[in-house]
Amino acid sequence: MKTRCPCCGATTSLDALVANDDARDALRALMGIGGDLARGAVVYAGMHRPGKSELSWERLAKILGELLEAMQAGEITRNGQRYPAPQAAWLWAFAEMRKRRDAGSLTPPLKGHGYLYEVLSRWEAQDATTTVMAPATAPVVSGGKPASKTLSGIAALEGLKR
Repeated sequence: MKTRCPCCGATTSLDALVANDDARDALRALMGIGGDLARGAVVYAGMHRPGKSELSWERLAKILGELLEAMQAGEITRNGQRYPAPQAAWLWAFAEMRKRRDAGSLTPPLKGHGYLYEVLSRWEAQDATTTVMAPATAPVVSGGKPASKTLSGIAALEGLKR
C-alpha cells in the first residue's frame, strides 16, 4: 500500500515500512506509548536528530523503546534517587523540553535521556494543570470558515516541526 507524506509529498510503501524491523519496533513503541504522550514523545525524539542528517529508524526505535519502558515503570531514577513519573509528569516534561528548545536554552541533538530525567525530577503534582501539549491551531480561510481537514492536518504536522 503506497502512502504519501503530507509534509513533503514523498511516497513510500506502508508494507515496506512495517517489514523493516527497526521501523516496526519504533511504531510498536509509539503505539504502546499512545495518546497525548505519543505526540510529546515524537517531538522529544526529534530532539535527538543530528542537525544535518536524519534520525535512523534504529535510533528512533531505541529512544521510543526506552521511553515506553520508563513510562510503564511509573518512575525514573536520577542520580541514585527515585522520582515518580506518572503520565502527567511526562506530559509536563515533554512540554517543558519543547519550551526550552524553542527558547534556545536546550540545544539539540540530545545524546540520551539525562536532560529529560532532570526535568522530570523537578516535576511536582500541581504542575499537572499545565501539561497538555497544545495542538496547532487550525487555519481559517477567508470568510471566517475553518479550513479543510487536509489543510488542518498539514498545519498540525507543521506544528511538530523543529
